[in-house]
Amino acid sequence: MNEDQELMLRVEAVLMTADRPLGERKVASILDLLDGASASDASDDSEAAKGEGGGVDAKTSDRGPVADIRAAIAALNNAYEDAGRSFRIERVAGGLQVLTLPQFAADIARLKGVRQQSKLSQAALETLAIIAYRQPILRADLESIRGVACGEVLRGLMDRRLARIAGRAEEVGRPMLYGTTREFLEIFGLANLDDLPQAKELRPAPAAKPKPSPTKNAETASEGVDVETPEAGVAAMVEVAETAPTDATDATDATDD
Repeated sequence: MNEDQELMLRVEAVLMTADRPLGERKVASILDLLDGASASDASDDSEAAKGEGGGVDAKTSDRGPVADIRAAIAALNNAYEDAGRSFRIERVAGGLQVLTLPQFAADIARLKGVRQQSKLSQAALETLAIIAYRQPILRADLESIRGVACGEVLRGLMDRRLARIAGRAEEVGRPMLYGTTREFLEIFGLANLDDLPQAKELRPAPAAKPKPSPTKNAETASEGVDVETPEAGVAAMVEVAETAPTDATDATDATDD
């Protein structure tokens, strides 16, 4: 067994048993590969942690510990694909995690005994969608968009660690701002918030409207439905939320007793 093969097995063992996504530099640290590592390795991994490049096959000009980890992961994924395995190493929430393929989600769900009551309600999905697309957002703005009070729903999302207090607004009373969490990215299989689907990608194109008559003023002529509005974002997020639990299931959960 050569050094590359040994590194592949070690990386695989760490990611298979990790209970959360790990960055390349964290994996290298666990494997005790960082002695004498150059500053460029830290810089490379910092960029990867932010989700830049969007995949685990990103290349680097250096051959330090971080680059070696990336090469090992790319080789592992190629081996999994060639062997027809049911999982891959994917980038989630700025780190790397072993996930089963979508077609096996139903089997894993039955193994884990997923219950209907554990799913988010429609109100919770709508609230989470608004937070995700408009964060940081005030509770008042959140309730203005939904048209109803969101206190209980918001507390429920925070209890599930899907929403968090992201700071305070610079206005009278310093009201709290809300945003999503790292757990939100993990559950929905997103590398970062830039991966949120755009409403225009999920909604059918709106029918063309007739041109306004010359007698209408500019304000009336500008009326219409903007696919980029928060309400459209809600529809997009709800559609993703309803399928997200079956799109990416942690492979390590399959080994739980």
